Amino acid sequence: MTLSVGQYVSIDPGPGSGCSVFPATAALAAEYLIVPQLTSGIPGQTAGFRLNGDTILPAPSAPVQPAAELSPAERFHTYLRLGDERRSWGFAPEPASPNSRPQASSAAAPPSMNDLRTFQVCAKTDCTRFDRVGARVRALNGRVAIFVDTLAPAGGLDSTALAGIATTFDQRLYAIDTAAFGRESDIDSNTVVLVLMTNTVNKLVTATECNASGGAFVAGFFFGADLDPAFRNDSRSNKGEVFYSIVADPGGTLSCSHSTLEVERFVPVTFVHEFQHMISFNQHVLKRGGTGEVLWLNEGFSHYAEELGGRSYAASPGGQINGCTIGMTDCRFYGGDLVDAYEYLDTTSKHFLLPTAGIGSLAERGAAWLFVRYMVDHYAAGTARADWDTLTRSLVGTAQTGAQNIAAVTGDPFPTVVSRWALANYLTDGVGVPPELQYVSWNLHAVYSSLHTQNSTAFPKLYPLVPTVSAGRDVNLSGTLRAGSGIYHRATQPPGDPGFTLSFTAPNGAPINPATMPRLNVIRLQ
Repeated sequence: MTLSVGQYVSIDPGPGSGCSVFPATAALAAEYLIVPQLTSGIPGQTAGFRLNGDTILPAPSAPVQPAAELSPAERFHTYLRLGDERRSWGFAPEPASPNSRPQASSAAAPPSMNDLRTFQVCAKTDCTRFDRVGARVRALNGRVAIFVDTLAPAGGLDSTALAGIATTFDQRLYAIDTAAFGRESDIDSNTVVLVLMTNTVNKLVTATECNASGGAFVAGFFFGADLDPAFRNDSRSNKGEVFYSIVADPGGTLSCSHSTLEVERFVPVTFVHEFQHMISFNQHVLKRGGTGEVLWLNEGFSHYAEELGGRSYAASPGGQINGCTIGMTDCRFYGGDLVDAYEYLDTTSKHFLLPTAGIGSLAERGAAWLFVRYMVDHYAAGTARADWDTLTRSLVGTAQTGAQNIAAVTGDPFPTVVSRWALANYLTDGVGVPPELQYVSWNLHAVYSSLHTQNSTAFPKLYPLVPTVSAGRDVNLSGTLRAGSGIYHRATQPPGDPGFTLSFTAPNGAPINPATMPRLNVIRLQ
């Protein structure tokens, strides 16, 4: 294998029995970035691997690390999105009585201020219990009606704050999501999305659970059974477009305390995220009769929606982002994505890009956001927001899902897209790096350097992805590859080196299961 500086290749280890030969150097040293990866696009795949150079050393022991236990909030969101994907939420639809017809919406026109309505709200993180909630319309604005639980704690959001949230939804976030992903359904024919702020959402996570999980709580959610045709006769379905949110609870009477200012700040971020899920369900299930988008990609789009929300406050919404000032409105929207992506890039060997039974950690959400962002950067027709929106609408407005969806829309096989993405995560922003191995819309190195300066406790590294390093012939890696994610190593070679060989195999020396599509991605850095 002879590469000039900046050239790269993605090697299938099968035809060469796992061996790759790196040539001798002359007067100049050489250095390679080497990234083993599984690229099939099938969620949940794992494979043990061993990557060895000419110097044969005992392979280090690398037991598979168990996944971190999910917080109650993360378990709930996993449950909801797997429900969308499978069109099954763990309970069968209630049968219709012989003389019954599908229940009509309680309103075939927009609600009015102070209208009272009863909702059924999932009251446990597996929806094995529902609460009957009475709520009144407290804010109304164009596309959005906000209902507030009649039993909400004292000291909550006043009419001015609620009207401000409704205006943000209606005049900013609604347009962002629908331009990027398509229109939501309107099965209740009331022309609005209902926002239900209810005590029941607060109580999904107890104060003890919230404190034990570092403050993780359910800020809000979308429930696909509200729209699924199979549940049109079911008393647990509200048979309309509903976004559920916590209520302000300064005194912590329901769970963790949430001030009015806190709720005003994070509910719009949650809304722009969950509204994408609602749109996706309509586009995949209601309009095309398929299943919901696969979990990891569905979440990637919703975290991308958060980024778009933040960009709407930026001076250059479609330009390259070079920093994120903590506390500013734009950073508040996409700051969580940057935190999650930092965790992923810092520990890629421990996380999937494509998990199978849930977004198992915030890091995997970060990976999904990075992948969608990279894909939009390189497969949109241009760099304008309208170009981005055209691409993402084609990815959401389809019956195809997952890797097949990506291949169909981009025109490239999924292994090509995902291997280039893996290389870009380290190489982006570098001088002389091929353009397809860089993010266009983010200078990630500058952003993380700025965040490190602002808060070195939360961001201890200038850039989170730091490969291990060794001489090429001394490469000695082993561990577990997880679907879509790569493991990063730099192999150095001094001047006058005679060359070396790398062996990329299963731990016992046998070929890695070809169904996982193992690839050894290599780029020459020097």
